[in-house]
Amino acid sequence: MNKNLTEGHVFKVLIMFAIPYLLSSFLQTFYGMADLYIVGQFNEADAISAVSIGSQFLHMLTVVIIGLAMGATVRIGNAIGRKDENDASRIVGNTALLFTVVAIVLTILLLCCTSLIIEMMATPLEAVSYTKSYLTICFIGIPFIISYNVISSIFRGAGDSKSPMYFVFIACIANVLLDYFFVGYLSMGAAGAALATVLAQMLSTIIALFYMWKKPFVFTIQKSDFHIHILTIKNILKVGVPIALQDGFIQVSFLLITIIANSRGLIFATGVGITEKIISFLFLVPSALLSALSASVAQNIGANKPERAKKMLYYGLIISVSFGFICAIVCQIIPQQMIALFTSDYQVIQAGSLYLMSYAWDCIFAGVHFCFSGYFCGCNKPSISFIHNTISIICVRIPGAYIASQIFPNTLYPMGWAAPFGSLLSAFICVGFYVYLKKKENIQEIAIL
Repeated sequence: MNKNLTEGHVFKVLIMFAIPYLLSSFLQTFYGMADLYIVGQFNEADAISAVSIGSQFLHMLTVVIIGLAMGATVRIGNAIGRKDENDASRIVGNTALLFTVVAIVLTILLLCCTSLIIEMMATPLEAVSYTKSYLTICFIGIPFIISYNVISSIFRGAGDSKSPMYFVFIACIANVLLDYFFVGYLSMGAAGAALATVLAQMLSTIIALFYMWKKPFVFTIQKSDFHIHILTIKNILKVGVPIALQDGFIQVSFLLITIIANSRGLIFATGVGITEKIISFLFLVPSALLSALSASVAQNIGANKPERAKKMLYYGLIISVSFGFICAIVCQIIPQQMIALFTSDYQVIQAGSLYLMSYAWDCIFAGVHFCFSGYFCGCNKPSISFIHNTISIICVRIPGAYIASQIFPNTLYPMGWAAPFGSLLSAFICVGFYVYLKKKENIQEIAIL
């Protein structure tokens, strides 16, 4: 199941590795979009708002988990690049131990704090009961959500991005079918959508574990690898924690923006919730490139091929920015039609389309800092990504959204610009760090000569 990412044409290797990532991300995003779409066909705005708010919080958790698991992806990639199979197998075993503890603690904590979370998100009164049902069921399924994403991170660190795509494809089909059964046939509303998601994630976890058992990695995983190795866990966390914090802060900023919108009433809350779903779909390409670059750059750095890693970054930037520009233009042309896919409420369509038109420009600038973040993570410098995202959130995204909501209370259009301006700042910081590190490398090379 291993694939060598340190040889072959750079562009082809990156694309072939990133495409399964993209498809997997599309299918995972399709989960939330399918829930929202199907609930919207059988329910009113209160249930739609509950699913959009609840799934956004769940998405935040998933993103943080994936960020933390990226520590395993990068470390496994480094080990395979060095051809150190013993270290790779030890990382897999300790990753399993670490995330078992995370799953238990997180499940208990979230179930105890469900009501507090709903209150903190300023959930509209009409949607409170539906949101509580949705989140409670999803929180019970946290162990399966964590298991799937951690197993996928292990596969990708080993250079296999196809297997996770197959797992999530099967789960996605199951999710849609279960959505129609629970939400449409049984009329369970938001609770039905949550139950469908959890059962689908459970199925993907079972399939992934069975596949690992039937088709093991090239390196052999021993029973001794599941003994606690403090240095290995520290190394995983050293990469994973900054990424998780970075992704967590980004998601928290989205939640705060959602809270700002929720405080403005059900129409704006629903419009923002739908737009966030659309944007998360449009971000699939830069997100897939971030993950693909993290794994592929990690292998090349481990194999002592830094120039090849840089070429991967350049190709990633070209692809991501080009795609982002196309998405931004499309959102200016048919914003109302895109929002109307999820609701027939005229007021929601009008409010959401204005928010989408300004927010969509973030597709261009986010593509830049997503690619740089993947490169920095693969180089074992995740703190850089943490720094630029934190600065962007604190200085632009949150205050920008709040100020816009206060100055322009009757429209979401100005509020949508907070995201692209925040990403633009992140892009400048990333370029600055990259230039600094490149100059530092050149000075070191001259010193050696």
